[in-house]
Amino acid sequence: MNTYILTYDQLQKYTYWLRREERCEGTVEKYLRDIQAFARWLEGRPVTKEQTAGWKAYLMAAGYAPVTINSMLSAINGLFRFLGWEECRVKFLKVQRRLFRDEGRDLTRPEYVRLLDTARNLGRDRLALLMETICATGIRVSEVRHITVEAARRGRAEIASKGKVRIILLPNKLCRKLLKYAQKQKTVSGEIFLTGNGKPLTRRQIWAEMKRLCKRARVAPSKVFPHNLRHLFATAFYRVSRDIVKLADVLGHSSIETTRIYLISTGAEHQRQLDRLGLVS
Repeated sequence: MNTYILTYDQLQKYTYWLRREERCEGTVEKYLRDIQAFARWLEGRPVTKEQTAGWKAYLMAAGYAPVTINSMLSAINGLFRFLGWEECRVKFLKVQRRLFRDEGRDLTRPEYVRLLDTARNLGRDRLALLMETICATGIRVSEVRHITVEAARRGRAEIASKGKVRIILLPNKLCRKLLKYAQKQKTVSGEIFLTGNGKPLTRRQIWAEMKRLCKRARVAPSKVFPHNLRHLFATAFYRVSRDIVKLADVLGHSSIETTRIYLISTGAEHQRQLDRLGLVS
């Protein structure tokens, strides 16, 4: 039986391979966090299928959600595939398709408007415009760097992500706002959303800036994160178009099943649908 020991050098090589495969930086960071969590749990023990299954059981006992456990298993299974340790891989948990989403994490349009108003009232114009840009286009936070002066002038952004290129149309009103902001910042070309030192905003900086609005905007912190703006765009777009295929293209999804997750109704909406059936006398 082979003896497999995780090393720092292996993680470095895997990280390099992920980036060479053009995985987005957020995905790379998450994979590494999950692999490092597994390595800490191992405490230097050799990697075996039994140990991997033991970690899976540990995560279940610790109360992790099945979807979270599967995402963590995906990270280490990917590493094992890269290293040729196929015998160490384990199966994912079977998760029943969700009928409705948690309202505690569902950002509503009025809450979104309060976040924008709060940011503007605090003089955080960059953050307000950034949130509007993500919510009005459905881009990922990692794709903000593609919002450039040139894109605003053309009215469309060319987004290269996950080995694919897609064109995102920018609303005319948003383009005017972006160009006005760029002019104010004396940005004549390139990325629009930059730090005071002229560097691109990181995912972590955007996340932190949004979280600081929560208390003043009276919005639960559990609802305030960049990806929820993308969710709000998806639901608004679908209500207008009723075209899930087009929405999948706009969001850059390879599978419509992924897009379907964005459109799951809340528990309250699901309850209203049940009540409208009129099947209780």
